[in-house]
This record gives sequence, C-alpha cells and structure tokens, in this order.
Amino acid sequence: MGKYYYEKADKILRKKTLRLLSLLILFTGLVIIFYIFYPLVSWQVYFAPALASSKIQAPIPRATVVNSSEIGSLISQAGNLLSGVDYTNAQNWFPGFNPTAVQERKISSYTISIPKLKINNATVSTIDNDLAIHLVNYQGTAFPPDKGTAVIFGHSTLPQLFNPSDYKTIFANAYQLKIDDDIYTYIDGVSYRYKIFNISVVEPADTSIFEQNYDNSYLTLVTCTPPGTIWKRLIIKSKLEKI
Repeated sequence: MGKYYYEKADKILRKKTLRLLSLLILFTGLVIIFYIFYPLVSWQVYFAPALASSKIQAPIPRATVVNSSEIGSLISQAGNLLSGVDYTNAQNWFPGFNPTAVQERKISSYTISIPKLKINNATVSTIDNDLAIHLVNYQGTAFPPDKGTAVIFGHSTLPQLFNPSDYKTIFANAYQLKIDDDIYTYIDGVSYRYKIFNISVVEPADTSIFEQNYDNSYLTLVTCTPPGTIWKRLIIKSKLEKI
C-alpha cells in the first residue's frame, strides 16, 4: 500500500505541474499577442478620436483593418523593440537615412514652446542625439529661423504618463496638435512663431521628411505613434510666420 500511495501522489504532482505549465504557456502566448497588436488598440483608443476632428493626412484608415501587410509591420516593430534597439538615440528612428551634408552648428542648443501641449522652453540640442535629456535638431537639417527645414525629434509614451518636463514623455500628447496651432522657438534672445500646416503619419522607412525646402523657414516635429509604441512616425510640419 505504501508503494501504491507514493506512485499516486507522484502522478497527481505531475498533473498539477503540467496544468500549471500549460496555463503559463497560454498566458505567455496571450501576452505576446497583446504586445504585438497593442499598437492597433492604442491607435483606436488615442489616435482615432484625434483623427476624427483633425485634417491629418494618414496612410492608415480611421477604422484600421488588420491585413497581412499591417500584421507584418506590427511584428517587425515588436521585433525591433525586443532586439534592444536604443530609441533614446535619434539616429535609430529612421535607419535608412544617412545625411549627405551636416549643417554648420551656429549654436549648440535653443528652446521651443508649444502652448497647446503646455511645453515651455524645452531644450533642443544641435550637437548630439540623446533624446533622454533633450529634444534633438537632427543632423543634416536646417536650424530655425534659417531657410530650410529643421527636423526636431522627441520621445512619446502613453498619454497618461505625459510630463512636459520629462524628455522621455514630452511628446506623448503631440497627437492632440492640429492645423494652425503655434510652435515657438527662442534663439539668441529672439522668439519666432511657427504655425502648423500639415500633420501626417509615415513608416520608419519613409525619409522624405528630411527633404529641405528653402523658400521659407520650416520646423518639423517627429515622434513615435500611436502613443506608447514605435510602430509609425507622427510628422507635424510648421512654417515661420512673418516677423
């Protein structure tokens, strides 16, 4: 009887172990699926309402349909995040872009303010790519108020974590900006006002945002979207108003 008793207890233990292992595998699978498709959920929760009331130009329909192309894009962005790509380095945001020319640095930094987002005098660096400690005026692009296009990178995250003083969350609410909203730059003691004229969403492979237009002074904000993901890039273009 003693031998029979211990065999039965061992079988019960194995069954419990297998059951727990199965539940763990199921839970892990659900977490992975949610992680991959979270951008779609985030898009509908945060971005779709903003799209409905804005003149944004987006390649993704307001009611996003999951197809093979979108699934491939989602898996790709999840893989990039899991691979350990450092997104506090602005150079990793558009891996296909290599500037052919580097602008002469007249200043090491300047500040911008966006009243709509309650961002006041945020530092923009022109000499490095560390998005954890400031915004970045990307190399190879113009500097305001010079003619050309200044491309400014900034981090975003879940909107509920937004802190205008924290550069890791500073653009979390950038999706709330609309056409005709103002952006101010402060350089060498002079303030310049830029007005937003175009908002779009592009793939990380789309480097057209770096193209320079020298008929005026332009300022382009760049951050990841939907908020809390690295799936797409939100592009906000503005133009210098007459002084």
